[in-house]
Amino acid sequence: MSLLTPIEAPPSLTEQAVAALRRDILSTRLAPGETISEAAAAQRLDMGKAPIRAALARLAEDGLVQAVPRRGWMVSLVTIRDIHEVFDLRLLLEPEAARRAAGRVDTQMLARLDAVCAEGYDCGDAESAMCYLDANKRFHVAVAELSGNGRIARQIDRLLDESTRMLVLGLRRRDRTMEMAHEHHELVERLALGQGEAAAALMHEQVAASREMVLAALTAPDAMTAV
Repeated sequence: MSLLTPIEAPPSLTEQAVAALRRDILSTRLAPGETISEAAAAQRLDMGKAPIRAALARLAEDGLVQAVPRRGWMVSLVTIRDIHEVFDLRLLLEPEAARRAAGRVDTQMLARLDAVCAEGYDCGDAESAMCYLDANKRFHVAVAELSGNGRIARQIDRLLDESTRMLVLGLRRRDRTMEMAHEHHELVERLALGQGEAAAALMHEQVAASREMVLAALTAPDAMTAV
């Protein structure tokens, strides 16, 4: 019996198309309400129409696009209801995850969290919002994993994906990255000291502040949302 680690198969064309289109949608390069042409997407990604069509169907299952008769596909709008539902769930789950994670942070894990906090602040280009939010997601998921409840961590992971596009739009109007960096470091300190209630309170404040930032941005007159 071979002890060699099996080589993972490279992602299929459909998987590559899903990843590329998801990134474009979450970063709002493909803006809410924008029409997606299969032909144009295929040309831009240097693929055939079949994997593009399959990728769009998969993204439709995630609620990121929707089919429009005789027009092809449209990037789903971000609704006020979406914002409230996603952040309400984050406010229920993430403070509890932080409370459970308190005292579980060893030196190695503390260094990992600090590194994740620091990532994404020096991007300095058009990718800065997504670069920061990728690091921010890893930070929040790492805290959730420390809770010891895998289901909570997986749900938080999914909610953070849903909130990414909202946060990108919010950060365009108000850059909170430095505030969030400070909040992250303070949270790490509370977790390391085993201060569960303080960690939960800080996490609640951080998620609530992000929700307020998003709501302020996406209720502006020129925001790309639907009520």
